[in-house]
Amino acid sequence: MNINQLETLVTISKTMSFRKAGELLNLTQPAVSAQIKSLEEEFRTVLVDRNQPVTLTDSGKIFLEHAERILQTVEDLKQKLDDLNHTPQGHIQLGTTTSIAMQILPRVLSYFQNQYPLIKTTIHSMTSSQIMASVESGALDVGIGYLFDKHPGLDTSILYYDTFELVVSPKHPLADLRHTTVDKLKDIPFIMLSPETAGRRFTDQVFHNYKIEPPIVMELSSSEEVKRMVELNLGAAIISKLSIAGELRLGTLKMIQVNELELTHPIGVITKAGKYTSSAMQQFLSDLKGMPESNFHGSE
Repeated sequence: MNINQLETLVTISKTMSFRKAGELLNLTQPAVSAQIKSLEEEFRTVLVDRNQPVTLTDSGKIFLEHAERILQTVEDLKQKLDDLNHTPQGHIQLGTTTSIAMQILPRVLSYFQNQYPLIKTTIHSMTSSQIMASVESGALDVGIGYLFDKHPGLDTSILYYDTFELVVSPKHPLADLRHTTVDKLKDIPFIMLSPETAGRRFTDQVFHNYKIEPPIVMELSSSEEVKRMVELNLGAAIISKLSIAGELRLGTLKMIQVNELELTHPIGVITKAGKYTSSAMQQFLSDLKGMPESNFHGSE
């Protein structure tokens, strides 16, 4: 068995095709078949069902889990050896929500990249629950999201706190109010974030606690989309206070305080427990956790 054979099996599991796997690995289809056949002969089992589309057998699925672990161990070893001889560098895969990406990452990453230009960061936008799952599976190196859920396989560190607030257009019937209560919202049309988002989960829980079911006129996947629809006076919304600073300053949105919503929610760094941390990641996490909270609440 060799590393190339393991990489070939992993690629087949993703592409479900010997031909496509060969194209990605710069191998001929016969070479791909030969590598898989060699593995099957060595371990005396059938790993791949050759019918179209190609799938892994039960043995292949078990083998895949171990192959991915071995490949990750090899990658960690390469990174450790590289770290011995170089200043912080590498590629960080970071996941965060759309609102966090829009508001804090420009400041955080511009600072970091000025300090460490050899470190490349790729940003993936997703919900907080998806961030946690992706960090735990190893698809992401680090996440920044709402820390609603606890996972034994993850380490978390709080950066700052956010709230979710009621916002309306200046033309909305509620726009002249400074305060209201949640029971007054029962007949107000709402533009909601999609159900898997942290903001929607919180909103649903509040409405459930007070036995309120306001009419939902629209569901959207990001705070940016929600804000645009609220500005058009198509409904009210409950979204991150951090995400509406610009609109409040420009006067395109009006925030109304709702006592029942006044709970703070931690936003923090999410990493996989026990995973090797490269010099690039160590530097990134150290600088990120060391930033004052004001860095995350800037007005730009």
